[in-house]
Amino acid sequence: MNKLIFLCLFISFSSVSVAKVIHKERSLYRNIIVEDNYNLRCLKFNVKTSKTNQSCLYKDEPQKLVFNYTKLLFSSLLLLDKAPEKILIIGLGGGTMSNSLHQLYPQAIIENVEIDPAVIKVARQYFSFFENDKVTSKVQDGRIFVKRAAMKNQTYDWIILDAFNGDYIPEHLLTKEFLQETKSLLSKDGVLSANTFSVSDLYAHESATYKAVFGDFFNVRNQKNSNRIILTSNNPLPSGKVIIERVKKLNLNLSPFGVDIAKISTNMTSTKEDQDWPENTKLLTDQFSPANLLNQ
Repeated sequence: MNKLIFLCLFISFSSVSVAKVIHKERSLYRNIIVEDNYNLRCLKFNVKTSKTNQSCLYKDEPQKLVFNYTKLLFSSLLLLDKAPEKILIIGLGGGTMSNSLHQLYPQAIIENVEIDPAVIKVARQYFSFFENDKVTSKVQDGRIFVKRAAMKNQTYDWIILDAFNGDYIPEHLLTKEFLQETKSLLSKDGVLSANTFSVSDLYAHESATYKAVFGDFFNVRNQKNSNRIILTSNNPLPSGKVIIERVKKLNLNLSPFGVDIAKISTNMTSTKEDQDWPENTKLLTDQFSPANLLNQ
C-alpha cells in the first residue's frame, strides 16, 4: 500500500511543472512568457508577484477556445440580429479571439488595438495571429484610439473590451467618460462586451458606471471562474424568446470553437431584474477611478 501511495505521489508531482518556457522577454509594460504544456500553449504576463494566463490555444485544435471567458464573449451575438460587419477589439492577448471571429465572419473588418508592440509580435510568432486586408492590428492605448475614432465618426457593430489582466486594470478604461466615448462608436444596432471581474469592491462601482452610461445590461457568468462579461447594446435588451431563436441559429456555427451558446444563454442575467449593487454607489470617473485599489 505504501508503495502504491508513493507511486501516485510521484506521478502527481511529476506532472506538475511540465510547462516549458519557449519564449521570454521584458517589454515596456511587463514580462511576457510563452509556455508549452504538452498540447497547450499559453501566453502569460508576469506582473508584480504572479503569472497570469492571457491567452491559450490547443496546438492540435487552434480554433477551439480554451478560456471560459472567451466563450462567454460570444453571448454578444445574441444581441445582434445580423452578422457584424465591423468589429473592434481592445486588448489583443494571443489574438485567439480575432482569429476565431475571422474564421466565423471572414468578410468582417476586425480592428485590434494593443498598447504593447511586443504582445503583437508574440501573437504573430507563437499564436498564429492572422492579419490581412480585413484583420489589422494597431499599437495604441485603447483610450486614445477610441477618442480619435470618435473624432472620425467611425462606428462598429461589436466592440470588445479585453484589456485587463489579473494584476492590473487600466483605470482610464473604466470611467464614465471613456464608456461614453466608446458608446459613441457603436453603430445603430451595435453591441459592446467587456471582460471584467465578478468579485471585489470594484464590482459595484463598475456596474453602476455601466448602467449610468448604457442603461440595463446583461451579466454573463459561469461557476468556473471569477470573470464576468458585461454585455450591452444601443438597442433595448432582447427578450427571452428572441434569445432562444438566436441560439438556434448560432448553435451549429459556434460548436467548432467549443462554444455551447445554449448553455451560455442560461447564464445571462439582466440588471433590469437583478441589480445587485446599492443605488447610491459612486460612479467611476476620470477624477475618481481607484480601480486597482478596489480590485482586492
